[in-house]
Amino acid sequence: MLFGLGARKDGSGGEGDRVPPGQRVTAGFPVLHHGEVPYYRDMGLWNLRLFGLVEEDAEISYKEFMQLPRQQFGNDIHCVTTWSKLDNVWEGVAVATVMERVKVKPEAKFVMLHAEHGWSTNLPLEDFLRDTSFFAIKHGGEILSPEHGYPVRMVVPHLYFWKSAKWLRGIEFMASDKPGLWERNGYHMYGDPWKEERYDFD
Repeated sequence: MLFGLGARKDGSGGEGDRVPPGQRVTAGFPVLHHGEVPYYRDMGLWNLRLFGLVEEDAEISYKEFMQLPRQQFGNDIHCVTTWSKLDNVWEGVAVATVMERVKVKPEAKFVMLHAEHGWSTNLPLEDFLRDTSFFAIKHGGEILSPEHGYPVRMVVPHLYFWKSAKWLRGIEFMASDKPGLWERNGYHMYGDPWKEERYDFD
């Protein structure tokens, strides 16, 4: 089953209704990131940590993650640098599947996504838990390239694409919001493309 393909803001209209203000559609898949691209020589060293406001921290090894049930997801993605790519088809793991590994404490309201090279970005917990958010392993039928986040990237399609952290390594559950790497450097704390929440330098 394919979840969310061609999602529109208001559920109606054609392609133009799927492109937020200030965006242009591209057929390509531009590569933008902070720092160097990680190339993994030993996947036995990779894991995904779930920690913070949980009853007990959890770690999922690469082998365990690759054995989790997968689904196909479809969406449009929108980069803060003004490109949009429509009708993406991904294969990945639902957030709900990973959340079976931990019990989140009631005071948790936000998450911080931690990635390689100290990269991080923040999300409200309710956005992280949406059915349309997932952990991507493949795009367009192909395993993610290192440049696009191999082995696992977060995908949160209803927000600007910097919130879809590449090279994911940790999910921290928090009581209050705090900025990640780009948010500390002027990017918006939330990043709704339909409201053009790109930057906040105040």
